[in-house]
Amino acid sequence: MRVFPTRSGSRLPSALRGALGVLPGATAVGLLLVCAAGIDPAVPAGDGTSLRATAPGRRSVMPAAARPARPVPSSYAAFRAAPPRILPRTAWLAPGTATPPPARYADRVEAVFVHHTDSPNGYDCDDAPRIIRSLYTGQEADRDWDDIGYNFLVDRCGTLYEGRAGGTDKPVVGAHAQGFNRGSTGVAAIGTFTAGTPVPEAMSDAIAALAAWKLGLSGVDPRGSALLVSTNSRSRFAAGTGAVFHTVAAHKDGYATSCPGASLTAEMPAIREAAARLQGR
Repeated sequence: MRVFPTRSGSRLPSALRGALGVLPGATAVGLLLVCAAGIDPAVPAGDGTSLRATAPGRRSVMPAAARPARPVPSSYAAFRAAPPRILPRTAWLAPGTATPPPARYADRVEAVFVHHTDSPNGYDCDDAPRIIRSLYTGQEADRDWDDIGYNFLVDRCGTLYEGRAGGTDKPVVGAHAQGFNRGSTGVAAIGTFTAGTPVPEAMSDAIAALAAWKLGLSGVDPRGSALLVSTNSRSRFAAGTGAVFHTVAAHKDGYATSCPGASLTAEMPAIREAAARLQGR
């Protein structure tokens, strides 16, 4: 990965690993830290994430009103892939859940960061909505975030779910990749995919389909690269540093974590190729 100089000419040390294991059920709600290290309350603005409350003297990074996304040029249509089936937030949100603040939008999505939730693998797919609801509670309620950090989640049966609010077809700024939330989207594979853990084919196929569609909306090749500028020195790159990522990247490429696990990371080249085929490349 190429690293571009910061304004100060320095590169800060890598952050501590940010992903902890999670447990199913209500007893684990307070432990759901997962691998979404996307918020830094010490940064007053610019990382595309927000806290419900801010410390004295700091202003929230969430604006009073969301900035609308810019129209996508018609020239991007050549490599657009078909949208995959994505279940809406209502499929997993508990009744009466408060509406989140207005979403923030980037100009376009230039990269997809792949995560895993670092949670048990032996779940029934019918139980995925409950798992997502627990992840949401761990981030929104216990950590005082404004919403779930991931833009999308996928279960082992290949079912895709809308995560963060704001519109699945829009460049919503998530809270999934500290320093690189703007201009990216995040998809979390429900499970733990460390070395030796098979990645279900349906899950890999769904990630490829999502990447093909989301990147295709911006005319981006899933086999290509993207220059993103870090907004947060808790990432692997000091704030203001430009770094080149695969357009379908692993969370660990931008943050000091093992996420999405060695097995899912090993699947990334095949996922990129599958996504490119779906775009007709």
